[in-house]
This record gives sequence, structure tokens and C-alpha cells, in this order.
Amino acid sequence: MSTLASVQWADELAAWAIDPEILAAAPESPYGFPPEVFAVGQYPTSSPMAELAEAALRPGGSVLDVGAGAGAASLGIVPGGGHLHAVDSQPSMLRALEAAARDRGVSLTTYDGTWPALADQVPVCDVVVCAHVFYNVPDLVPFATALTTRARALVVVELTGTHPLTRLAPMWEAVHHQPRPDGPTAELAVAVLGEAGLEPEVRERVIEPVVRTGALLDTWVDFTRRQLCLPPERRPEVEDLMQRHPPRPRRSVVLSWPGAG
Repeated sequence: MSTLASVQWADELAAWAIDPEILAAAPESPYGFPPEVFAVGQYPTSSPMAELAEAALRPGGSVLDVGAGAGAASLGIVPGGGHLHAVDSQPSMLRALEAAARDRGVSLTTYDGTWPALADQVPVCDVVVCAHVFYNVPDLVPFATALTTRARALVVVELTGTHPLTRLAPMWEAVHHQPRPDGPTAELAVAVLGEAGLEPEVRERVIEPVVRTGALLDTWVDFTRRQLCLPPERRPEVEDLMQRHPPRPRRSVVLSWPGAG
């Protein structure tokens, strides 16, 4: 008997769990993200996500960004006179987003918490965007369903073609001598959405690596060190691993479907 895509999705995400002994020995949590690496303007080319969202928005329209981070996916698409509602579970991200919104003159309301637990507290918006969040969501069907119910016109989701931590796999194996999984994929996410009664349009693009120098490079090295569960004194080793395994172009998949109206 075939396995439901939603069950396979959850199982493949669970395979990324860190060995309890490695996690217990880590001096800092490997979870959480530095706001600087998710700030608006990181990539020089526009995403199909932005193009689709902007086409569905009129002046004064509202945008909901779920897993907003520091606003990379949404700050640039809020129309004149519009409003951004942003959900994120990391307070430092929301503070960075608030500062960036002030600088850009974007009207903003933030919600500190997880989705879909906060869905009932957020108003229906014209467009809902959700960028690079799906791989953090084991129970994808209710998550996506709640995105749809909060969208008046359109839902737009972006995710990498494969789990983003696959970039760390060779470094993890070099340090901890453990293999890492390689799933799930964007294609499996589409199958899960199908189980939720959604039939997204699919667009793809290739994202070239961000050029990392100066303070941004320092941030990435420390971020990678924490993800590898290593102490600060092993930072030079992490720098060497990053040079031997530099970032490569990534396949990014944009999924869109109508909102609930």
C-alpha cells in the first residue's frame, strides 16, 4: 500500500533530527537564524514570488507574510498605502523587520508565534506569502490550509528544490562522521498540497549564491558553526570546510494557488 505524501513528508523531515549526544554537547543551540542573512535585498534578481504577488495586489492592498523573518519576501511587494501583517516565532527577526519597515515607510503589524496556531488572530489579507518555511513544517496540510483561508486572492510559497540543510551534509559528515538525509523535496510538497485539495501552479528559478564578504561572511561562518554543533574555538575548521564546500546555485520552486476569496 502506498504511503500518503503527508506521512512521507513528516517522516523525511524527522530524519533530520540531530543525534541527541551531539545536540547535548553543543555549546549553543543549532536552531534559530541570524536576521542579517534573511534581510531584504540579499538577491539581485526578482523572484517569481514577488512578480505573482505584485500582480495580484492593488494600491492599498494587504499582504500576510508567514514565517516573515526580516522581511526579505514581503517588504518589497507591499503596495503604496498597503499594510503588511507578519508572523514569525523568532523575536529578533521581528525586531529586524520592524526596523526595516520603518526605514521603508511600510505599515506593519507583527505577530510573535507559530502558524497555524496564530491564524485566527490574523486578518484575511489580499495576498499571503510564505518563503522558505515549508521544510520546518512536519504537518503541512493544516499549515497550507490556514494559508489559504487567510488569503483573499492568492497564496504564493517559495521553497528550495531539496531540503536546505543538504548544503551542510558534506561538512556534517566530515565533522561528525554521520550521513545526512536528502529529502524531502519540493515535488513531495506539491503532492502533499494535492492531498489538501490544492493544485498549485509551479514555477522554478535558479538562485545564484550570495557573495559573502566582511561582516556578512563572519555571520555566515558563525551561523554554520552553530548549525554544525561546534564550539567557537573550532571556527577556523568551519571556515576551511566552507571554503572546500562553497555555496552553489540552488533550484528554487514557487508554488501559487487561489485564496479562499
